[in-house]
Amino acid sequence: MKYESVIGLEVHCELKTKTKIFCGCSTEFGAEPNTHVCPVCLGLPGVLPVLNKEVLHFAIKAGLALHCDILPYSKFDRKNYYYPDLPKNFQTSQYDLPICLNGHVDIEVGGETRRIRLTRIHMEEDAGKLVHNGASIDTSDTTYVDYNRTGVPLLEIVSEPDIRSGEEAKAYLEKLRSILQYLDVSDCRMEEGSMRCDANISVRPVGTAELGTKAELKNINSFSGVQKGIEFEAVRQAELIEDGGTVIQETRGWDENKEITVTQRVKEGTNDYRFFPEPDLIPIEVSPEWIEEIRKEIPEMPDARCKRFTEELGLPEYDANLLTLDKQTADYFEAVVAAGIDVKTASNWMQGEFAKQLNAAGLTADKAPVAPNALAELLELISKGTISGKIAKSVLPEMWQSGKAAAEVVKEKGLVQISDTGALEEIIKTIIASNPQSVADYKAGKKKAIGFLVGQVMKQTKGRANPGAVNELLIKNLEA
Repeated sequence: MKYESVIGLEVHCELKTKTKIFCGCSTEFGAEPNTHVCPVCLGLPGVLPVLNKEVLHFAIKAGLALHCDILPYSKFDRKNYYYPDLPKNFQTSQYDLPICLNGHVDIEVGGETRRIRLTRIHMEEDAGKLVHNGASIDTSDTTYVDYNRTGVPLLEIVSEPDIRSGEEAKAYLEKLRSILQYLDVSDCRMEEGSMRCDANISVRPVGTAELGTKAELKNINSFSGVQKGIEFEAVRQAELIEDGGTVIQETRGWDENKEITVTQRVKEGTNDYRFFPEPDLIPIEVSPEWIEEIRKEIPEMPDARCKRFTEELGLPEYDANLLTLDKQTADYFEAVVAAGIDVKTASNWMQGEFAKQLNAAGLTADKAPVAPNALAELLELISKGTISGKIAKSVLPEMWQSGKAAAEVVKEKGLVQISDTGALEEIIKTIIASNPQSVADYKAGKKKAIGFLVGQVMKQTKGRANPGAVNELLIKNLEA
């Protein structure tokens, strides 16, 4: 019997507000533990929360970009549960009247476009963070609580169970991150916890409509982890059923090192949270006029930008998809092209050598020490024949480290390409005289032998010879 996976994702995104959702404490990441706290976010007696208007603004903006219905009337609720990182013993969230309903995200996997429906988007506050002095809470002698994150504003984006594989889940998350970054409402840095994902996974026999019992996979901190975790859990459930076992509703964790899922606790149902309306916050009323004002703020989205890159700039669709997935990369690319660089050349360098430098430094394109106009200058030196592409690959790291302009590095290192045919002619004659076997192979019809001779010339000139001129002169001398 074959099974299919049925997957729904709950994604929590921290919003890029300067202060928390119900108080004036800073949301800055990385501060000393328990320094960004106050009586409100610590839930001390007698305090009252006040909604940060920017949180509502960002929630509506995200909802519009994700094709949601914005509710004109919504409210906050108390979600009750007990855990050390929740100082009030309840989380202020939204239950039956969230700010956004419905919506969708379109993804492409294997050349096929699929629409993943959204159930809802709601606002809520984050909990604190448990810091274990061992690998986990079970193996630690001590656990500390940092409440800096308590009260940081979150959007929870809940999908319908429309996802059918780990690959689709990864594509959905990447698309969602891209949209939220373009809107500038969240930085979506999974490594800092500002984008977190819970996956609800069940399996069912192919061709049936009834949903199986789901397991929830909690707080996975990478896109690859989401894909691997879902794929492992789906196989685990299918094998359990095949062996005559029963899947139970539970919360499981993804062990990144062992690449397995492990039981954490039996999953609570909605009733266990005893939701009730938050009595200290008034309901939210949003006017149609404000919604339309926010709609005008929405910039060009990833899909529209990708289409423009293919139709107006003539980029292949593959290149356009990669370059527009991240807003900072797309902005950088457009700046390089605006400086007069060929579109495909700019794309190749952005995806190749430039991306290699970014990844090694752990940076986004907007934080690169080489500005777009500086990269454009380097690429212009290639197009003019001043340096070869191979030499340029050694120049970029030097620019990255020193902050110097491309022309300055080339001059200091003596890397100007040798295009003078007179100078190259002498070198080529020496190489031909020194390699009679390769010459004989070439004249015997083994045309690939010229590659060896080109390599010898490049070696002799330390990579500075113009490859085109070298090929032309070698052929002329060999066939003379």
